[in-house]
Amino acid sequence: MKKYLSIIVLLFILVSLNAQQQTEQDSPRFYKDSVSGVMYRTNDTTKVAGQVVKPAFKPDPIRVVWMGAIIPGYGQILNRKYWKLPIVYGGFLGCAYAISMNSGKYETYKTAYRDIIDSDPTTNTYIDILPEGYTVENLGGISGYTSILKTAQDNYRRYRDLSIIVSIGYYALTLVDAYVDAQLYDFDISPDLSLRFQPTLLENGNGLRNTLGLQCSFRLK
Repeated sequence: MKKYLSIIVLLFILVSLNAQQQTEQDSPRFYKDSVSGVMYRTNDTTKVAGQVVKPAFKPDPIRVVWMGAIIPGYGQILNRKYWKLPIVYGGFLGCAYAISMNSGKYETYKTAYRDIIDSDPTTNTYIDILPEGYTVENLGGISGYTSILKTAQDNYRRYRDLSIIVSIGYYALTLVDAYVDAQLYDFDISPDLSLRFQPTLLENGNGLRNTLGLQCSFRLK
């Protein structure tokens, strides 16, 4: 478990230092339109109204996915979603703990089960893992205890495999999250996008009187 924790902490430090360096290099510039007076935020060097500026930052979704696949959490850094890093690494830490714990339990019960079914009297690890206050006789004798060890071994093997599957799924989820964030980075969510309901007068044909109704309108910027 300590090995997994050390690896995750080391990765976190490396990507944090890289993110700080990248942020300094990609720090946005601003310019003011001489006609409208509007301030614009930019990144890549270009010229507008005789001034050197940078166009708006937009992450590359493909690069984000590839870098996130190589270094977990790096996709979120490229998207500048730094607040997601504790969630990403916390999830990986939890998955690593689940795999480590279930693997350890599986190995313990597997060894105990093999010891109880062999004919060597010196292999008795199954006695060492007995709960406090219990004996082999309390658990149904050799045959009953053997069945318990076999069931525990199978259960923890299943839990270990399930933990690995969940970890792979979580890893894929972080890549999907980074890709979607990159694709929707410049998506317009301003107040000018709105859905409104308002009363309206419905005109009826064939000589019928007009009636009042409710109109739904979707306003784009």
